Amino acid sequence: MNIINQPWLPFRFRNGEIKTLPISAISHPDIIDFSLNRADFQGAAYQFAIGLLQTVFAPEDEDEWETYFETPPSDNTLKSAFDKVAHAFNVTGNTPLFMQDFSSLEEQKNIPIAQLLIDAPGENGVKQNTDHFIKRGIADVMSLEMAVLALFTLQINAPSGGKGHLVSLRGGGPLTTLISPTDTQSTLWQKLWLNIINRDFWEYSEPNFYDGSVFPWLVPLNLKEGKGENVFPKDVHPLYMYWAMPRRIRLQIENKSAICQISGKNSNITVQYYLTKNYGLDYQEGWLHPLTPYTWDTKKVDSFPNPIKGKQGGIHYNLWDRLLLSSSENGQKCASVVSHYLKLCQLLVLTKKPRLLIFGYDMDNMKPRGWYALEMPIFNIDEKYHNKIINEIKLIQTLTSECLKSVKNKIKAAWFSSPKDISGDMSFIDLTFWQRSESLFFETVQNIIEKTQGNDYLTAEQASKWLNGIRNICLSIFDEYALSSLETLGAISGCIKARQSLIKDIYGNKAIKKFIVDFKITKMSGEENGTLSIK
Repeated sequence: MNIINQPWLPFRFRNGEIKTLPISAISHPDIIDFSLNRADFQGAAYQFAIGLLQTVFAPEDEDEWETYFETPPSDNTLKSAFDKVAHAFNVTGNTPLFMQDFSSLEEQKNIPIAQLLIDAPGENGVKQNTDHFIKRGIADVMSLEMAVLALFTLQINAPSGGKGHLVSLRGGGPLTTLISPTDTQSTLWQKLWLNIINRDFWEYSEPNFYDGSVFPWLVPLNLKEGKGENVFPKDVHPLYMYWAMPRRIRLQIENKSAICQISGKNSNITVQYYLTKNYGLDYQEGWLHPLTPYTWDTKKVDSFPNPIKGKQGGIHYNLWDRLLLSSSENGQKCASVVSHYLKLCQLLVLTKKPRLLIFGYDMDNMKPRGWYALEMPIFNIDEKYHNKIINEIKLIQTLTSECLKSVKNKIKAAWFSSPKDISGDMSFIDLTFWQRSESLFFETVQNIIEKTQGNDYLTAEQASKWLNGIRNICLSIFDEYALSSLETLGAISGCIKARQSLIKDIYGNKAIKKFIVDFKITKMSGEENGTLSIK
């Protein structure tokens, strides 16, 4: 089977019909998306298609990019382009095989195919019967197509997997950011093409599709006993980043009919096991993957960029500027597909505003805590204003985080007589806070961008609206959660004290006082000493 020439991915048509077709179908005008049963597989399918298009069909300049965005290529045009690399995308037959080790690994023991899934319970979890939430048996049998997609998903997201089982080129559980149309009925082609970078923007030499400099599985590994093969960015072609392969894996394919537990469909070619061996390709520091944002420590001269990853408590707007804006001064770089889109906005008239799609696993070393996927707005911002805008936004974000911290502390003080001695997960309060304040934040961001690009700052009225909005949200959340503990007179007294302390924090701390002075906000009576009585 060859996943360039043969049908393997399910597509959703505008009329709701779902068909499994070759990858060249992505330009069909009635196809609006892939149709996969798992969110991580859906994200992987986007990355597979984007990587393939960037590898063999990247436009020369913004004019050619715009031409193909408005008028997608025909199925035959894409087939012709994809055929250049078809030799690298066999999944059955003789070596080399897509995303699989060059050697057969026949000396290794069989591993259940479900272990390819990042959220599957580990071997110890099954043995010790601790698979309470993600159950064993979720994918004992996969069709070949779903096994290949599981393999690709693991290789591009790979967390640490024990001794010598290496992480992905972007580290374990990286965030992926894509430009995504706001119209849910947009074609799949538009969803993908928005994330293709033209060759004028991203300059690289013509790739060699046969020597392993783009597709690592085409050549044997150069290994020393007990060590992986170190790979640096300078060692390979830039397009290699889409196809990095840290794990040594071989699928055990059977001509055996069964129901695939991922797709729910009968398949005549199935996979129940795979072989794996440690110490594969060991990706060193310095990569800048085009689909991932990065940060680094500006105080350290030799600091390498670190990919932004999912974290406990979710992804929220406090991360927004690092996902969209780049600044060497602030040690942050958005994904190349994002900076490319912002550049296109300066050169072309793009009538429809897309949004930023962010997704990825939140990993605790080897264990996934969750999968996050959300959208955030994109603003058309000239690069020369990035530093100034980032600095203002970070001020807003810092004060917001301080207010949230105060809310949580005061709620604990209302709940417990010795709050410092109490530990526990209060991320539900974080989630409530970020959700309720999101629209206020982005309204303020829009004001910052409009003012800053005119060489001005927030007006006193705009700054006051944001500050008072955050204060009101803090108090409403406190009242909602703290009042639930009012069962005794002591609890009532503690709640009143905690609320007064919260008011003092959000009206009278040093950072907020400075903000009020800097933006010339008119003070309310009682604000200086935190004695306001607000309902």
